[in-house]
Amino acid sequence: MGYTKEQLLAHLQELRIDFIKYDHPVVLTVEAQAKYVGNVGSALSKNLFLKDKKHRYYIISALPETKVDLKVLSQRLGLGKGGLRMAPEEALGEILQVPLGCVTPFSLVNESARNVSLLLDQGFKSQESCIFHPLANDTSISLQAIDLDAYLISIGREPIYVDLEATPKVGKDQPPDLAAFAPSESIALPDYAEKIPPSESLPKSHVPTNSKPKEVKVAKPAKATTAKVAKVEKEKEKSLVGSVPLAPFSDVDQFAEEILNKTSALLLSEITEDSIKQHGEELGSMVSNTIRKRLSNELKNLAVMFKNTSYTEGFSAGIHYRRKQV
Repeated sequence: MGYTKEQLLAHLQELRIDFIKYDHPVVLTVEAQAKYVGNVGSALSKNLFLKDKKHRYYIISALPETKVDLKVLSQRLGLGKGGLRMAPEEALGEILQVPLGCVTPFSLVNESARNVSLLLDQGFKSQESCIFHPLANDTSISLQAIDLDAYLISIGREPIYVDLEATPKVGKDQPPDLAAFAPSESIALPDYAEKIPPSESLPKSHVPTNSKPKEVKVAKPAKATTAKVAKVEKEKEKSLVGSVPLAPFSDVDQFAEEILNKTSALLLSEITEDSIKQHGEELGSMVSNTIRKRLSNELKNLAVMFKNTSYTEGFSAGIHYRRKQV
């Protein structure tokens, strides 16, 4: 069983993240969602669940108006022109553990999604707030991009923002700019006959049209601590905007600092009032096992990013340096 909507919303409140919740009928498209929350003053989002030929998976989360060309994105990830396609519907349940129409950045909360890469539209940063489904498509929540960052950091993910409409050239002298963000591991699924779903869409006849959303204002929690705000701001500054990072993945000291940050974030996310009450004296052992299990793949991913970035910088240095001919 994956995380439920209620567990996710409780986690956001534990993080002191301010959000507004809107209850509405089940919706399966951005257009249908807009009928209920399109006029609340927050930007909607479209979310694509993709896979490549090596059975690696990706979530692309973008503003509805952002044009996402899968051929271009595939090249930028180093997969060739036809390397990306929509993930089979079965993968939603096996990997993200959510039903059709519920793919969002929040879907990464489950351990089964640890090897799924997330790319966020840099356009989210210019919005006052953004709307996503919280693991269920009968509800939408509105929150700021910085709070989405805080959530991702709490589950051991670094927010990665890119220009999804960019079309940089990829060639011999210009390595793919997003190659470092391709997952390091594939995910094996049961031998299903793949059914490729349309991108978050079903016939409009399935969508109710005569109900209004029920807005539930969540009380603004206590002000976050200075340390938390500073940490989130620091992570926000490190978010990537369409290019291979130069730090922390090319500097050893900052690379080590990144590992420590991820460890600290995961540790803090595991030690809650509920976990203390539930596990008591066994809490230390439980947290230790969880950190070991969850950080194993995170550290592998960081190591791959470090390696890829080192390669890219070396490659770039090589093409800009030319020995004088004698």
